[in-house]
Amino acid sequence: MQRIKVNLEVIEAMLYYWQATSEKEKVGEGYLNDIASMPSMKLIYDDEFNEESVRRALSAISNREIFTGESKKEGRFWNNNMWMLEDLDYTDMMVKPLKTLNLNFIMEKLNNSDNGSKYEEVEVTFVPGHLDEYKIIDNKLIINFFRVKPSLYDESTSIGEKELIDYIEEKILEILK
Repeated sequence: MQRIKVNLEVIEAMLYYWQATSEKEKVGEGYLNDIASMPSMKLIYDDEFNEESVRRALSAISNREIFTGESKKEGRFWNNNMWMLEDLDYTDMMVKPLKTLNLNFIMEKLNNSDNGSKYEEVEVTFVPGHLDEYKIIDNKLIINFFRVKPSLYDESTSIGEKELIDYIEEKILEILK
């Protein structure tokens, strides 16, 4: 394995959306469509949750309209995005460790072990998801951003009960198997 790439493009786009929406600015449908059509977002789409699900939920939030999800995944996506708007300082606490995430030592550790990798590059992508904590597609680890939990007491960040770095390393090992 030569490289572990961290992809935050959707989260960067969502930061603008959450900030603008919290300030009661209108976010245009074109921008929402751009988010929904991002390649990283498409990785979490299925029969119950797709581009239209994303557009509808984000549009309803931006326009302060009632939203009725057509599936549990749509409802959770809407709810998670509403939660982001409640405390943008906490949202920033979630994003900060991701922006400085350095996974080189994981790559070195894995290359020094007996795990022969079929991939030269692994991509760790964070997206605003719905029900799933993570998903693996080929050499991509897709992590639900809403599951990132920064500590309120120290500099640690976790997903579930695991420290962020340990969580990512464990999931990358799944990719390499």
